[in-house]
Amino acid sequence: MSYQNKIRTATISFAIVAFITTTIACKDFTKLEPLDNLSEGSAFSTPGNIELSVNGVYRIATIGENEGAVDRGYPFGAAALQLAEMRGEDMINLQQSFVNTYESNYSTVTPNNRNHWEQLYAMINQANVMIEGVRRAAQNGVITTVAALAYEGEGRFLRALAHHELLLHFSRPFADDNGDKAGVPYRNVAITNSTNIANNLTLGRGTVAEAYANLLIDLDFAEANLPASRQSTAISISRATRGAAIALKTRIKLHQQDYTGVVTEATKLGASGSGGFVSTVGGYVLTASPDLPFLNNSGNTESIFSFANSGIANPGVLNSLASMFGASTANPNPAAGGGRNQVSISPILWNAPFWSTNDIRRTALHFNQITGDPSYRLVYNNKYRSFLIFEDWTPILRYAEVLLNASEAHARLGNNTQALSLLNAVRDRSVPAAERFGTTAPADLLQAILNERRIEFAGEGRRWPDIHRLALDAVYGTGGIPAKIEFAALAGQASFNNINPPTIARNIGIIPYSNFLFLWPIPETEVLANPTLRAQQNPGY
Repeated sequence: MSYQNKIRTATISFAIVAFITTTIACKDFTKLEPLDNLSEGSAFSTPGNIELSVNGVYRIATIGENEGAVDRGYPFGAAALQLAEMRGEDMINLQQSFVNTYESNYSTVTPNNRNHWEQLYAMINQANVMIEGVRRAAQNGVITTVAALAYEGEGRFLRALAHHELLLHFSRPFADDNGDKAGVPYRNVAITNSTNIANNLTLGRGTVAEAYANLLIDLDFAEANLPASRQSTAISISRATRGAAIALKTRIKLHQQDYTGVVTEATKLGASGSGGFVSTVGGYVLTASPDLPFLNNSGNTESIFSFANSGIANPGVLNSLASMFGASTANPNPAAGGGRNQVSISPILWNAPFWSTNDIRRTALHFNQITGDPSYRLVYNNKYRSFLIFEDWTPILRYAEVLLNASEAHARLGNNTQALSLLNAVRDRSVPAAERFGTTAPADLLQAILNERRIEFAGEGRRWPDIHRLALDAVYGTGGIPAKIEFAALAGQASFNNINPPTIARNIGIIPYSNFLFLWPIPETEVLANPTLRAQQNPGY
C-alpha cells in the first residue's frame, strides 16, 4: 500500500486521550481502517502496522480529536493557523468563532485556547507512544535499529514542533529574562498506565530555557537520524526529514536570539553566499513564483514540511484552510465553491506603505470580494483554494522562511551584505525590477526584513510567533498584542486602498506586554485534574 493510500485510509488515533489533556486513561489504543481496534502490542508487531501507526500520528496532528469528533482544525490544521493570525493585527476577524481570540477575551474555559492546549498534548502523547513502540519493535527484531531510529526521529520532530507551539501561546518569550520564566511541561514519556499518570501529575512547567533545551535535544536527534529525502517529493514534504529538523532549528534559535546558531543551521540548508540559494540537503530552492508552493502542495521545491490533507482523510469544512480563509460566495473561480467568511486581510497590512503596490503577491495570493454593502470590499487570502475536496496542505516550514530567518540573523550580527542577499532572494521574485533593493540596503535593513515576513507569510500563522519573540524589542517589537481594527469599523467605506489609504481607527486597543492577557491561561480542564499545574497557572487567571 502506498503512503498516499495509507494516509487516506488509516484513521488511526491513539485513543489514550481521555486524559483531560494530560491525565490519560488507556482506552482502545488505535482506531484503524481497514485494521480495526489494534492493541498497543499489535500496533508495533509488524512493519506494516508500525507504518500505519506512524501515519496515525501525522493524522491526529492534522485533524485532532475534539470530544471524539474530528475536523476541528487542531492542533496543526486550519484552526492553528487562524489562531496565530487572530492574535496578531494583519488579518481581521469577521465571525464569532475566533472573536475571543481576536479581541483577547479568553479565559480558562474559552474553546479556542483550551482546544489548542488539549490537542497539542494529545498529539505529544501519541508521538511518545510511537517512540516507545518503535524502540520495543527494534528490541524484538520486528524492524531494524536504523529504521527504529528514523521513526523515533519523526516522533521527536513532531514532539518538538508541538511543544514550541505551546510555548508561543502559554509562556513568555525567551527574550524575557533569558528564558527564566515559566515554560510548559515537556512531556517525553508516553502516558499509558496508572504509574505514568501519577508521574505526570508531578511534572511541572520548568523554565522556558529548559523547554528550549529539550526542543533542541529532540531536533538534534531528528537531524542525525532522519533521511534527507523519501520515496517521492510528496512524502518528503509530508513526512519529517533531516531538512525539516534543521529548518525548525533555524526558527527555534531565532526565538532564542541565538543568531550565530541560526546562521550555522541555515548554512546547512544552503542559505549562504551571494544568491542562487539551493540546499544540498533535500534540494530546497525557492519556486519561481510565490504562489507555486500553494498551487502544488505536494510537488514543489520550496515546501520543506507540511501536514497533508485530502478529501478522504479530512472530510470536513472545519479543518479546511480554504473554507476558513475564503469568502463565503465568490472565489476567483466560482465553480470551486465558497468559504466560511471567517477572516480577511486587515487594512493594517493591505494598506501598509512598505508593501509595494506592484507586488504580485497582492494578486497571485489575494483576491477582492464585494460584501453585502457594495460601497466597500474585503480582501481575502487566496493561498488555499481547495473549497470542495479540502486538499490544501498546512504549510509549516518553507525555504523562504529559512532564508528570511538567516537574513535577520545576519542583519543582527552586522553582516548586512549577506542579510540583503538573502532578503532579495525572497523579495525579488514578487516585485518589479525597478523596486528591488539591488546591492543598496534600505536605510533600516532589519525593519525591511521584518516587513517582508509579514507579507510573505500572511495567512500561514507566522504573525503571532514574530509578535511573541519581538515583544520586548525596544526598536522592532510591538510592546504587546498590537491594536487592531474591528470589522464593524469598516462598514460603509472603501477601506482597502493601498494607493490612497484611508484613516481607519484601530478600535481594539493594544494589550501591553505586562498585561496578563498577553498569555493564554492553562485550561480549567487541566488545572482541575493536575494539582501541580493548578499551582503554576499563568498569573491573572
